[in-house]
Amino acid sequence: MPDEVKRDIGYALHFAQRGEKHDDAKPLVGFGGASVLEIVERFDGNAYRAVYTVRFESAVYVLHVFQKRSTKGIATPKHDLELIRSRLHQAEIHYLANYGGKG
Repeated sequence: MPDEVKRDIGYALHFAQRGEKHDDAKPLVGFGGASVLEIVERFDGNAYRAVYTVRFESAVYVLHVFQKRSTKGIATPKHDLELIRSRLHQAEIHYLANYGGKG
């Protein structure tokens, strides 16, 4: 990922860590609400996405970061959505084990 993209995504994630939502963060469709968000950054004709969750009170989990390569519209590819769902489940298990389910 280009340094500029990493910096912009990192800045948006910093907002999440402070309990705020950056203007570039939007709910990811198909995850029932605003607890799973995505940041889309465009650079040099390419699109990069970072998906994270704020579902848990004491932690922000980055679930997936990738360059969107699909030429079929703006929809997130199915295999990426499946990976995000799997990692969200893993984050929930990790959170319950390490934070005792607080939040």
